[in-house]
Amino acid sequence: MEKYTGKSIFKGIAIGKILFYQKGEQPVKRVKIEDTAEQIKRYEDARAKAAEQLQGLYEKALKEVGEANAAVFEVHQMMLEDDDYIDSVVNIIETQQVNAEFAVATTGDNFAKMFAEMEDDYFKARAADVKDISERMVNILSGNESGGALGDEPVIVVAEDLAPSETVQMDKEKLLAFVTRLGSANSHTAILARTMNIPALIEVDIKEEWNGKMAVVDGYTGTFYIDPDEETLKKMQEKKEEDIKARELLQELKGKEDITVDGKHIKLYANIGGVKDVTSVLANDAAGIGLFRSEFLYLEADNYPDEEAQFQAYKTVAENMAGKKVIVRTLDIGADKQVDYFNLDHEENPAMGYRAIRICLDRRDIFRTQLRALLRASAYGNIGIMYPMIISVDEVKEIKKIVESIKAELTEKGIEYGEVEQGIMIETPAAVMISDLLAEEVDFFSIGTNDLTQYTLAIDRQNSKLDNIYDSHHPAVLRMIQKTIENGHKAGCWVGICGELGADMTLTETFLKMGIDELSVSPTFVLPIRKLIREMSTK
Repeated sequence: MEKYTGKSIFKGIAIGKILFYQKGEQPVKRVKIEDTAEQIKRYEDARAKAAEQLQGLYEKALKEVGEANAAVFEVHQMMLEDDDYIDSVVNIIETQQVNAEFAVATTGDNFAKMFAEMEDDYFKARAADVKDISERMVNILSGNESGGALGDEPVIVVAEDLAPSETVQMDKEKLLAFVTRLGSANSHTAILARTMNIPALIEVDIKEEWNGKMAVVDGYTGTFYIDPDEETLKKMQEKKEEDIKARELLQELKGKEDITVDGKHIKLYANIGGVKDVTSVLANDAAGIGLFRSEFLYLEADNYPDEEAQFQAYKTVAENMAGKKVIVRTLDIGADKQVDYFNLDHEENPAMGYRAIRICLDRRDIFRTQLRALLRASAYGNIGIMYPMIISVDEVKEIKKIVESIKAELTEKGIEYGEVEQGIMIETPAAVMISDLLAEEVDFFSIGTNDLTQYTLAIDRQNSKLDNIYDSHHPAVLRMIQKTIENGHKAGCWVGICGELGADMTLTETFLKMGIDELSVSPTFVLPIRKLIREMSTK
C-alpha cells in the first residue's frame, strides 16, 4: 500500500479504481500549405463547432452546478469571438502559410503567456481559459475529441490538472472523486467539485503507473491510498457508510428551526450568484438568501444590463423565495472581477482601488438604474439591499439620499415598491473601527470575511505564495468580528456573516457565542450547519 497526502477541496470518501486522465494532447506539427483560404475556413468551422460545444457545456453546467458556476463557459464563448485572437490566427495562417492547427496552438501559447505575465490577478487567471479554448480548437481540427468519457465503471480520476470544461463533461454517475497535482482551492474546477459534492484532492504527486489500481480518497484528512490493504479498505468502507448515513440524516433536518439548545434563533441563509441558483437554495431549505451577488448580471452581459432586465431577475428571485428574505449586494466589480465594457483602467493595486461602491458613487447613472430595479422588485417579495466596500459614514448618507430620491421618483410615477432593509458589508478595518457610527445609519451589517481578512492581515488572498500565513482564524480577524457584532447590537442593528468563514464549522460555536444573528453560506452547507446549531448551546 502507498499513502500520499494532498490538500482537500471537498470532504467525503471515495473507493474505486483509478483512471489516469490524459487530455489527449498531441504535438502540433507545422505544415506548409498552399491554400490559405481553405485553412481559414477550417478554422472558422472549428470555431463554430467549439461555440456549439461550449453552449452545450453551459446548459449542462446550469442544470448540475447552477448559474454562477456555469458562467465560466459563457466567458469561454466570448473569448472565442475575441477579435485580437481571431486576427492572430488568421494572420499566422496567411503570412506563414501554415495549417490551422499550428496557427491556433501558437496563438494560444502567445496569449496565455501574455496573460500569465500581467500583474492584474483577473487577467492572470485568463491564461488558463485561453489555453483551454485553444486546446479545444486544436482537438476539433485534428479530430481528437474525447468528450470526457470515463468508461463503464465508476472511477477516481487522477490528472495533472483539470479544466472546468473537462470536469463538467464527465459523467457524474461514473465520477467518484478526482485527484490532481496542480490546481488551487479557489480554481473553477475546485468550486465545481464542492458544488457537485465530489471528494477532491489537489497538490498530490501523481504517477501514471497508478492507472487501473484500486484506491481510496479520504477528503476528510486529505489522504490518498493506492492499493489499500484489507484493514485500511475495511476502515474506509465503514467511514464511507457513516458519511452516507450522516448525509441521509441531514435530510431529516429540512423544515426544522435553526435554533440552539438554549433557545437562540439564527438566520441561516444562502449565497447565490444568479436566478438559477435559487433551486439549490430551496432544495437545501435555507431560511433566505443572505447574499445575491448581483455583479453576475453584469459579468454575463455584453453591455450594461438595463433596468428591465435587472428588475425581472430580482423579481423572479423574490417571488420564488415566497416571502423569505432576499438580500441583494449592489454591483461589486473591480479587483479580480473585471467587466470589459466598464473600461476600467489598469491599476497597480486593484484590491484597494476603483471598485464596488466607489464605482457606483462615481457612475451614478449605473447605480441609480440598479437601485430603481431593486426597489421595483421589492413590491414582489422581501428584498434587502446591501452596499459593499463601505469605509465612511458619508458614503452611507449619500447612498441613502440617492435611494430616497429614487423612491420619490417612483411614487410620483405611481410605481409601487415595498419596505426595504438597507445594510452594508463590513469588509475593511475602517468600517469595523467606526461600526458604532455606521450602525446608527443602517438596518444590518454583513461581514465579508474574505476581504476583511485580506485587509486586516495585509495579505493578497489571491497570492498563493502567502497561503501559509493567510489565516482567517487570526485573533485580529476574530476580534474585528466581535467588535462589529457588539457595536451593531448597541444600535439595534442585526449582524451576519456572508464570507467563506461563515461556512467554517470549526467557528460556528464561536460565532454564536459572539452573538452573531445570521450566517449566509453556500447552499450545500445549510443542513450540516443547521445540525451543528441545533446541537450546541451558546451558554
